[in-house]
Amino acid sequence: MTLYGGRMKLRALPALIAAVVIPLIPTACGSGDSTGPTTLVWSSVQSGTTARLTSIWGTSASDIWAVGYNTILHYDGTSWSSVSFPGTRTQSLQGVWGTSASDVWAVGYDLTNGGPTILHYNGTIWSTVSTGATELFTGVWGTSGSDVWVPAYRAMLHYNGATWSTDPSTIYESWEGVWASSASDVWGVTVRGAIIHYDGTSWSGISYGWPTLFGVWGSSASNVWAVGVNNTILHYNGSSWTTLLSTGPVTTNFFGAWGTSPSDVWFVSSTGTNGPGDGMIHYYNGATLSNAMSATTPGLYGIWGSSATDVWAVGDGGTILHATPRR
Repeated sequence: MTLYGGRMKLRALPALIAAVVIPLIPTACGSGDSTGPTTLVWSSVQSGTTARLTSIWGTSASDIWAVGYNTILHYDGTSWSSVSFPGTRTQSLQGVWGTSASDVWAVGYDLTNGGPTILHYNGTIWSTVSTGATELFTGVWGTSGSDVWVPAYRAMLHYNGATWSTDPSTIYESWEGVWASSASDVWGVTVRGAIIHYDGTSWSGISYGWPTLFGVWGSSASNVWAVGVNNTILHYNGSSWTTLLSTGPVTTNFFGAWGTSPSDVWFVSSTGTNGPGDGMIHYYNGATLSNAMSATTPGLYGIWGSSATDVWAVGDGGTILHATPRR
């Protein structure tokens, strides 16, 4: 089976690296924003797995999900634990998102048969959902229980609350990520470096010319971020896309972004191209982008927080990092 696209190729390999449990000391960053690295400390948390973790999302500080290679983990506010789910034991889950504690989606693909995977959690158990699609799924995001998007190779799937279908206006691209501020403001990014917008009716407004993009996230319609290979971080201010970072002392591939405002944004990356690499966390305080850690960690792919002072990152070897206020 051929896996298309940078992130899909990179994340398809099961990571068999043991997580190293060490304190991660942040460096001073920017002007020392009150919610930034100078007041938060990153530390490693036991995950109970050595599998590669690719995505993280939650409803609160005590209800968080992390997914990856043949793995679904849940955090209850005290510890992480493995959760059973149906299907083969060779599923590479690429994204997790939901609307509530009883409405959570996890998506990816099966490395054995090459088919897609969509799982749904109803608050009690995970179950397999049939979509009729044959594409490999790379992420999931939505605005409500009846407006959920799943990017895939050459297709964008949509859930209307009752059924899944391929959006007829989908542009023929290898989609890597999706994010939405509303049902009429949806952004998608692709392997070919395209940024494409959905206005509630169709996908259009294509912006080409960027490097391969792996993820997109925003806090509002006028604060959207796209990330990708070779130090790529792009920002949309409501009218145009600009480059925040394109060069650096170390070449790294950014996979995820999360924050609470235009002056509080985190980015995770890995120096690896087709396998495990060194992970990095960068922080943007609205004026300066800086490396938020001085210690070495395995490659990182997903980031999410319940608040500006409770942030999580996941990656290779079952790595889970947690940022909390400095004591």
